[in-house]
Amino acid sequence: MDIRASLKIFNQLRHQPKEFAVIGLGRFGQAVCRELRNLGCEVLGTDRDEKLVNQVLTDSLVSHAIQLDSTEPAALKEAGIFEFEVVIIAIGDYVQESIISTLNVKENGVKYVVAKASSHIHGKLLKRVGADRVVFPERDAGYELAHALAQPAILEKFDLDPEHSIVDIQIPEAFNGQTLAELELRNRYGLNVIAIKYGEKFDINPTPNYQLVKGSQMIVVGSNKDIKRLPTDSNQQHIQSDEAGELEKGV
Repeated sequence: MDIRASLKIFNQLRHQPKEFAVIGLGRFGQAVCRELRNLGCEVLGTDRDEKLVNQVLTDSLVSHAIQLDSTEPAALKEAGIFEFEVVIIAIGDYVQESIISTLNVKENGVKYVVAKASSHIHGKLLKRVGADRVVFPERDAGYELAHALAQPAILEKFDLDPEHSIVDIQIPEAFNGQTLAELELRNRYGLNVIAIKYGEKFDINPTPNYQLVKGSQMIVVGSNKDIKRLPTDSNQQHIQSDEAGELEKGV
């Protein structure tokens, strides 16, 4: 079980659609198709560019692919797009086409529409025409990179809202050999441990006498502010480096 699989349990408690339509087969659209297929989903890909349609079929990124103009409701209806529970509008560079496509699928009964935005204004317009979720791939990639560099101990992060998250974090040296009861994470940090992963074993709702081992992972839920207060090996290295520097100055 890999790290990504560890967090899937949080999504298994709610209904998960297994069929998706992706409109726009550029780099972002192809990445979405590939990951959905890897997760075992059926994917219908569409694009007005015949070369992109042929490419995703050749690379087996989709179950089916159709060349069509998504600004034409009749074409979408004929392709069966309106029958999908979830449609991803992966068109980012052509704002007008993106907005019209979003409006078309939402007005014709698609329950959940995810749309890619290339700017803040673009995102606001997509929301206005009915997009249920707007994503900013470039901004989000920058956000994830910054967090990965600033908090390398956090292996995976699932945002519950702007202030709270579920994180998969590497157990630091400071917690090695201690039990959850001894650490008092809820009292000291305001966090709840909901699972521990060691090797291939995944223990959900560990008991207070569960002993932590460096190198394993713990999945905790709480406020982002409290999560940042957790000790990490990288923080400890910085502290030791600073202390060494101070000693050298004293010498």
